Amino acid sequence: MNSISCENLTKTYGSAAAPVQALQDVSLAFEQGSFTAITGKSGSGKSTLLHLLGGLDRPTGGQVIYQGKNLFSYNDNQLSVLRRRRFGFVFQSYNLVRELTAQENILLPVMLDGRRPDEQHIGRLIELLGVGDRLSHLPGAMSGGQQQRVCIARALANKPAILFADEPTGNLDGKTGREVLSLMRTVGKELGITLIMVTHDLSVAEQAERVIRLEDGQVVEDSGAVSV
Repeated sequence: MNSISCENLTKTYGSAAAPVQALQDVSLAFEQGSFTAITGKSGSGKSTLLHLLGGLDRPTGGQVIYQGKNLFSYNDNQLSVLRRRRFGFVFQSYNLVRELTAQENILLPVMLDGRRPDEQHIGRLIELLGVGDRLSHLPGAMSGGQQQRVCIARALANKPAILFADEPTGNLDGKTGREVLSLMRTVGKELGITLIMVTHDLSVAEQAERVIRLEDGQVVEDSGAVSV
């Protein structure tokens, strides 16, 4: 069963006189519960693809299909609600709210959605990610690895179906990066989440079940193609 797919996805930047093709006619499908790494050199289009799949940016052409519907048929408010409830995002730069504690950061998406937290689910995330002793700390009092673990917990607080990760180990040393990646895999498997990760690091990409390589905005390798 496919979790999310895209058909003929295209993204063009710049003017009509000098267009820049960031993504060209990409069609992919991702199975529910799978772990895919999207890799390629800088400028290959990998982050553009991730942002389009997650509804963070709108394509020039093509569509992203989630639960049988094109993401970009939603208006901005509907798309925002969908992202908040069904998608989780982890970025290289953490993006934690500096004035909030780790616990407050983790609960933020649930509170923004006007819902009561599932305390059992949140507690399980905190346990799995090993941040129980950091809940009262502000981000500035935590290491990079601890901050990224809090980011992962925040991204999963609303029980998303898909976790999008853009260079999640990029700001971490090798050992910490491997630990964070292992935790993401473990939590993803336990919760049945589809994990789609962008990375330029081939040693990180090799940890995934499927590796897609982009070059000049096109798919040039796919170790586990799924029918769209």
